[in-house]
Amino acid sequence: MKIFSLLRCLTLGFVLSLSLSGLNAQTYPSQSLKLVMPFAPGTAAENALRLFADKLGAALKQSVVIDNKPGAGSTLGTDLVAKAPADGYTLLATFNSSIAPGPLMYNKIAYDPVKDFHHLALLGVYPQYIIVRTDHPAKTIQEFLAMAKDKPGTINYASAGVGTSGYLAAELLKQNMNLQMTHIPYKGPAPALTDLLGGRLDMVLTASASELVKAGKVRILAVTSEKRVSYFSDIPTLEEVAPGVKAVSWIGISVAANTPKSITTRLEKEITSILSTPEMFTKLSDPAIGLTPMALGSERFSEFINKEIHFWTPVIKAGNIKIE
Repeated sequence: MKIFSLLRCLTLGFVLSLSLSGLNAQTYPSQSLKLVMPFAPGTAAENALRLFADKLGAALKQSVVIDNKPGAGSTLGTDLVAKAPADGYTLLATFNSSIAPGPLMYNKIAYDPVKDFHHLALLGVYPQYIIVRTDHPAKTIQEFLAMAKDKPGTINYASAGVGTSGYLAAELLKQNMNLQMTHIPYKGPAPALTDLLGGRLDMVLTASASELVKAGKVRILAVTSEKRVSYFSDIPTLEEVAPGVKAVSWIGISVAANTPKSITTRLEKEITSILSTPEMFTKLSDPAIGLTPMALGSERFSEFINKEIHFWTPVIKAGNIKIE
């Protein structure tokens, strides 16, 4: 009898939990959502996220508030979401620096980038640009690479920091073409571009290019994406002159693992629907934001992450890239 009673209690408990889960899913969302942005305010990526958050809030009939949680190369805010309640009310703006290949470079990280999240959708990718001053003697990417080959160790370049997409693109380029260039890490693109204009740098890899190009202060030699960018269609990809060398920053949306399937399905549907509209494509791909929208759902986003991990693992090992 005791065993029977125990089994009945367990069964009732299981049924009750399913009922509550179903009820939560039916009433979701009943309050505002938080979208954790693991970088400081003021980036082009945040502008893209604000556009997206407004549309998602309208679709869900609840506000979506961006919460900046910068620190530790975007891993601090990412870890907060990994440990947040799995109820669909805390979303993560997912970046390559915090999911793939970023964690491959950290000696210690408090979360598993695959197991601790349900990755909902890929919003899009940001290409990196190889930028020089307008008075630089190299007028093309071919001329720049020839200079780097002829004068090993004399060219310095900057990125927004060790482990960023710009840094990795340069590392991949150096490995593939056997180049010797000196990397100078910065804490963001703005100070690096200031030093480039001041003549203290030879080249910068950055996603922030359009305004300086318009002002005629810098020249783009190449873009690191797989395809040319529509609004800079005359600029070659780096891969056109250095096969296999490509790298992009990317943004997705994720939630904590074990978030109820009914909620993740709803979120994925709403997110991909928003990104598939011509209006959002036009706004996000404007040069002021510079995102190439992708609208990949959960399954394809997860495949994308796994490909990124596979692609960058040998590059990071070969370069012995470590971040404390």
